[in-house]
Amino acid sequence: MGGDISFESPAGAIGAWRAEPMSAPRGAIVVVQEIFGVNAHIRAVADRFAAEGYVALAPAYFDAVERGVELGYDQAGVARGRDLAQAVGLERAASITAAAARLLGEEGLKTGIVGFCWGGTVALLGNTRLGLPASSYYGARNVPFLDEPLRAPIQFHFGADDPSIPAEAVDAHRAKQPGAEVYVYPGAGHAFNRDIDPAHYRPEAARLAHQRTMRLFADTLG
Repeated sequence: MGGDISFESPAGAIGAWRAEPMSAPRGAIVVVQEIFGVNAHIRAVADRFAAEGYVALAPAYFDAVERGVELGYDQAGVARGRDLAQAVGLERAASITAAAARLLGEEGLKTGIVGFCWGGTVALLGNTRLGLPASSYYGARNVPFLDEPLRAPIQFHFGADDPSIPAEAVDAHRAKQPGAEVYVYPGAGHAFNRDIDPAHYRPEAARLAHQRTMRLFADTLG
């Protein structure tokens, strides 16, 4: 269903996984990776959105500093992923998102954005900077950007047991962005959508968050 492409951005040539629906697309979704690169899990996430009727484009954001990164979920992968995310930076990530959205827009596709972990904050910036409808999953870096005005509908999804996002951070989302949908999933922690990682995956939370995300995109993209 998907395949590798490349597109130009202010950060240079960026690889991406692009998944196509079987029929005329309802719209397009930029899928933003965790700190582990565009690995098998992120490609599968993109393929799932394509199966729901959307063109799904998952840019390899780390290509801005190192090409072809796919990391595991062990301590070494986490440490390397954090270093790469810092090297890319959220501002450069926002510019890559803008290039991806422009590519899809030139094809006449209404575009939204979904992101996970580091990508959850990139998704927030896709909303406030670019006006993309957004679904942000457990973005631990969101709080410094919550004073930026929303420009489209947005959802925030958090695990109630996520140690990286304390309750006061979730409360800040509600206080600073009263127009947003903020969901907290009992019994779920960080990365509850990562279905290839049994230590973190919580199927009921993932199912409900996906249903809500698809409702958002159906309402805003078609």
